[in-house]
Amino acid sequence: MSLLNHLGDWAEKADDLMLRARTRLGLLDPIQIVTYRSYGTPTRLYVKGRLLTDKGIGKADPSDSRWHNLMNMYRRFESNEIAGAQVVVRPTDNSEHTIVTDDEGYFTLNLEPKTLPEPIDFMWYPVDVLLKSVPAPLPLPAGLSAQAPVMIPPVDAEYGIISDLDDTVIQTSVTDIMRMARTVLLRNARSRLPFKGVAEFYRALQLGRNGKRNNPFFYVSSSPWNLYDLLEDFLTLNQIPPGPLLLRDFSVVRKSAKDTSEHHGHKLREIDNILLTYPKLPFVLIGDSGQEDANIYREVVRRHPGRVLAIYIRDVLHPERAMLVEKVSEELRGDNVEMLLVQDTVQAAEHAARTGLIFREAIPAVVEEKHKDETTPADPGEAQDQGA
Repeated sequence: MSLLNHLGDWAEKADDLMLRARTRLGLLDPIQIVTYRSYGTPTRLYVKGRLLTDKGIGKADPSDSRWHNLMNMYRRFESNEIAGAQVVVRPTDNSEHTIVTDDEGYFTLNLEPKTLPEPIDFMWYPVDVLLKSVPAPLPLPAGLSAQAPVMIPPVDAEYGIISDLDDTVIQTSVTDIMRMARTVLLRNARSRLPFKGVAEFYRALQLGRNGKRNNPFFYVSSSPWNLYDLLEDFLTLNQIPPGPLLLRDFSVVRKSAKDTSEHHGHKLREIDNILLTYPKLPFVLIGDSGQEDANIYREVVRRHPGRVLAIYIRDVLHPERAMLVEKVSEELRGDNVEMLLVQDTVQAAEHAARTGLIFREAIPAVVEEKHKDETTPADPGEAQDQGA
């Protein structure tokens, strides 16, 4: 994260000065409400978003050069946050809640709706968010609004899935700082690669054994909220089941980049909240051996006995990390929870089929997608990037 730290330090120092100057000169970019996918129940909704200036970052294209991707990444971290603005959240026509954005432009609300809106998609319910006021001398855009999608799992869901993202779903190479920097800074949602077969395996988990495709996904990551649009686009482009993305404030990420306890604490807090929100729903946990996932998931098992059906840890091929996972796996046998260190997605799918989490008939599709992913270039678009 060191390159992102330097980028963020510079952007944060210039942020306030530039916002004031642009406002005085009438050059401020349009204000936008950015809403994040979140989750809830029929009696409790969790709504989160951010008020920012719109930097004009468009949808990713396969032809985008590395320079184009780098500049978009800069814009994500150079964004102007609007603090002290009043935002109105309306879950239904009969209730509204006003909240003030914090120093980083975030607004978070945990509310009890009187009634639920009609779902816009299976499991997803829209909550209206409107901008009410902004601090002087900022101009107030007329009628600025957005919808925050909130996932409410159905009562007949079999289990939920909590997954890490970096080096679990997306190839990031967090254990290799130079490779990670190249991936994070120079690629977009179309040029980043999923791990082989992961999309088909996740779709099989979402389908479960009842065939209703109603098992909810939650993605818990230490990546900053500034990357939200990129991560959401990545899931959509690769047809990976959508779910709430539970990320971190970039200022916290920078200050704790070398503090594994904060990384540990963030993930554990988010997972605790999920399991407490759905006390009757068991879960499958998926992560990798590159960071602290094995230790975090061990703590989840201890805090929530009987709630974890299986744990899959992708091997990042570092022997010392593998030894740690095996040690934790041995400890969890006493809790009757299997933690598997897997070399690929097919191995995880085979275990999931044996234990009744997915249909055995789903395995050939995972194998086929794995083979297809193996034929994808390791660095797509490199030819045009060389001339960027």
